[in-house]
Amino acid sequence: MNAFTGRILAGVAVADTPLIDQAIEYARQKCEPYLFNHVVRSWLFATRIGQIQNVEHDAEVVAVGTLLHDITLNENFAGPRRFEVEGADLARTFVREGGFDERRAQLIWDSVALNSTPSIGLYKEAEVALCTAGICLDVVGLQYSLISSAEIAKIVGEFPRLGMKQRMSRCFCHIAKTRPETTYDNFARDFGERFVSGYKAPSAVDFVMKTAFEE
Repeated sequence: MNAFTGRILAGVAVADTPLIDQAIEYARQKCEPYLFNHVVRSWLFATRIGQIQNVEHDAEVVAVGTLLHDITLNENFAGPRRFEVEGADLARTFVREGGFDERRAQLIWDSVALNSTPSIGLYKEAEVALCTAGICLDVVGLQYSLISSAEIAKIVGEFPRLGMKQRMSRCFCHIAKTRPETTYDNFARDFGERFVSGYKAPSAVDFVMKTAFEE
């Protein structure tokens, strides 16, 4: 783990750098209050998972990756690419301007771009995997029992959920309704199929069968 100056946030020892402070403010500007609380909780959960499992990692990358992973998730999202890719580009630009080299900037890009694809993100570099794990704990309860109930209660108490399930669902439904072509292999597809009348995502089967090659 990189040796950064630390501080305590909601009972968790976290890295404390100027760029992390800037990422917190950037996330606060881009995210609704419920979503801002979600990205902070994701950071805290990712940090605790890393600490509990003794995972060597770049704490600044994990902080910024989790804090910025949902900056394009909102009911005004208009694409044209999937929201994770649009957000990943913004996050990578943010850290490049903050002094990250290309290797660390790419870890940020992967952390954001794969945030709703845990079947890949959990098996990437330690930083990406921890970001994914912290996000998944907060969204779907993955590894919920790894962190003590008292610690989770303190984190949620300081950064309450504010109806996240319903609010986040509306965002995914908006994306499924307005940009179905971006949803064929991420979380948003499931919300489209469950809640959006007339929703139909592109199919990988069609992509294969309609290719221009003659057989």
